[in-house]
Amino acid sequence: MGTVNVRYIVDDVDAAIGFYSEQFGFEVVMHPAPTFAILARGELRLLLSAPSGAGGGGQILPDGRRPEPGGWNRIQFEVADLDAEVERLRAAGAEFRSDIVRGVGGDQVLVDDPSGNAVELFQRHSDSR
Repeated sequence: MGTVNVRYIVDDVDAAIGFYSEQFGFEVVMHPAPTFAILARGELRLLLSAPSGAGGGGQILPDGRRPEPGGWNRIQFEVADLDAEVERLRAAGAEFRSDIVRGVGGDQVLVDDPSGNAVELFQRHSDSR
């Protein structure tokens, strides 16, 4: 599989660029307007769109619904040391939805980007496949 694109609706594209670049190592590929940017990390491209009526990923739908940030869909980053990542992000001022959840196959935590979109950090148990 090649590049995977994920679109997140964000309130502030510049704040989202800072968050994903500084906290998760994304690089800016394109930022042609205040309401849109493309970031990349490996084969993942993150398309950031501000809600607006101007077209593109953030445009108002024909039935009047507006795209908005938040919800429970998320991208997941697998990490080697979840406790250390949580500590690093807390020190940087990141907002978390929960404490670490200890699961059967691994542990996870949800951190919100500046617009309230969830990012899951996951550490696989050493005996899981």
